[in-house]
Amino acid sequence: MADDILEIEILEDGTIKTVSGKIGVSNHKAADEFFRFIAQHSGGKIEALRRRGEVHIHRQRADQKQKS
Repeated sequence: MADDILEIEILEDGTIKTVSGKIGVSNHKAADEFFRFIAQHSGGKIEALRRRGEVHIHRQRADQKQKS
């Protein structure tokens, strides 16, 4: 059974770290759209890792520039 939970952490270097367990069919599209939104608005490189079967870790390096 899916737990549909995304854990999001912003690291000191600006990396956005997201860890998830199983995401159900009804929420999977929304989770993918969320990751695309974060990637589009934060810039940087996306790295997706698969650990222990169903767990995913997505890291997105946030843009370090300050807007005036």
